[in-house]
Amino acid sequence: MELSQVKLVVTDMDGTLLNSKGEVSPNFFNLFKELQANNIQFIAASGRQYFSIIEKLDAIKNEITIIAENGGVTKRGGVELANMQLSKEKINSILPLLRTIDNIFIVLCGKQKAYIETKDLHFPKLLSEYYTEFNTVDDLTEVNDDKFLKLAIYHIEDSEACIYPHVKHLEDEFQIKVSGQNWLDISHHDANKGFALKQVQDTMGISENETMVFGDYNNDLEMLSRAYFSYAMENAHPNVKEAARFETKSNNDQGVEFILEQLIASRK
Repeated sequence: MELSQVKLVVTDMDGTLLNSKGEVSPNFFNLFKELQANNIQFIAASGRQYFSIIEKLDAIKNEITIIAENGGVTKRGGVELANMQLSKEKINSILPLLRTIDNIFIVLCGKQKAYIETKDLHFPKLLSEYYTEFNTVDDLTEVNDDKFLKLAIYHIEDSEACIYPHVKHLEDEFQIKVSGQNWLDISHHDANKGFALKQVQDTMGISENETMVFGDYNNDLEMLSRAYFSYAMENAHPNVKEAARFETKSNNDQGVEFILEQLIASRK
């Protein structure tokens, strides 16, 4: 396979395109113009809320496709292409279990807003990095919203070790994804970045051999399998490094941009 055949670039955000300060480099925006000039499509795929992603990529938000909430919703230029919802009944069936887990914060993610019920003064500030639109409520079971995408659970130390064992038995019914050091997501069984990416690939008529994907954590595994040019970041989870065909530099060393420069050079 040759880099020059790539027609679609897909990248995760946290730990991948964003550095450890949550920033997108100016270099990326310059490279994006080069991608456009070469008719290469771009997708940002993240566990983040849609509004948080467009805040990071505001300058190009109308020119890209966004897969948000780990495949819960897909939009292009603000137009919704697909969504995967969780029923209120299913959400309320899980909440009692989650409330028995120590040292966590629960985020109920709707299409327009997220909801939290904590009285902790520090968590909302932390959450605002990932969710720009959220409300604090007294009881998540009583939230009146007709479109829920997922439950995101934050553990103060380690989501994989401290949350996942409590919810692993739910995997036949839900999509359970450890999406970061501190985060775990529970969503519709078909809600993952790979499923959402396949829908976009089919719509665009772009094959796996023409797709390049970058990721760093377990919620990226399905979309890495949808691309021949699959890249794990140097800082990636061991599962991701095992699944990806290639590896690049860390997110703090502009690993995505490093490969994009090679991709653009292959077209010249």
